[in-house]
Amino acid sequence: MSSYSSFAEFYPFYLSEHSNRSCRRMHFIGSSLVIAVVLVALFTGQLSWLWLMPVFGYGCAWIGHYGFEKNRPATFKHPLYSLLGDWVMYGQMLRGKVSF
Repeated sequence: MSSYSSFAEFYPFYLSEHSNRSCRRMHFIGSSLVIAVVLVALFTGQLSWLWLMPVFGYGCAWIGHYGFEKNRPATFKHPLYSLLGDWVMYGQMLRGKVSF
């Protein structure tokens, strides 16, 4: 995998690594659970809930990649762009620009 000079250059690659609908759905579930954990932690004042963020976020995403997409997550070589890609794709899924 080559290096990318910008997120705009990386994002088409990111989307190509998420061509399987079940993989995208697992990402969506994981990101939604991350948001839910943040809200629970904020509303209850129990910040100990926050340790679940990477468990739900990465856990669901990795199930999607290894179980459905059959590839290695981009997180391992491009952690920041990959994290940003997760949230951009999540927003695009909510707006109907990327299918579930």
